[in-house]
Amino acid sequence: MQFNFEKYLGLHESALGLQSRRAQLLAANMANSDTPKFKARDINFREIIQDIAENPGHKGPLEETSKLHIQPPQFSNGYEILYRHPFQASIDGNTVEPETETSNFMDNSMRYMASLRFLTGKFQTLQSAIKGQ
Repeated sequence: MQFNFEKYLGLHESALGLQSRRAQLLAANMANSDTPKFKARDINFREIIQDIAENPGHKGPLEETSKLHIQPPQFSNGYEILYRHPFQASIDGNTVEPETETSNFMDNSMRYMASLRFLTGKFQTLQSAIKGQ
């Protein structure tokens, strides 16, 4: 019988990678909160995870059939990076709202830690099984 890591780890492996990459996007937003005309970006995390759950092995919603296609900014596995619509745009055209970004960053960090703890538990269980405990 062959052991399947993807099935054993579930979506948490994918979630960890997505949350890590999302943290980079949110940090970039916060770092550019004073940059004129900077547009805050994010992803629809739920939509991506749902797509991964429903279509394992699928590379994302965008498929390139020609090298001449112009691709939008890519997040991971072909998923598009979205621009955030601010509640109130600033005069200089910057769409970063520091409170929103901080809140999203903290939420993403907590979810990252939860996924990391879940995966740590899974690997500890595997280690115990290997040792015969």
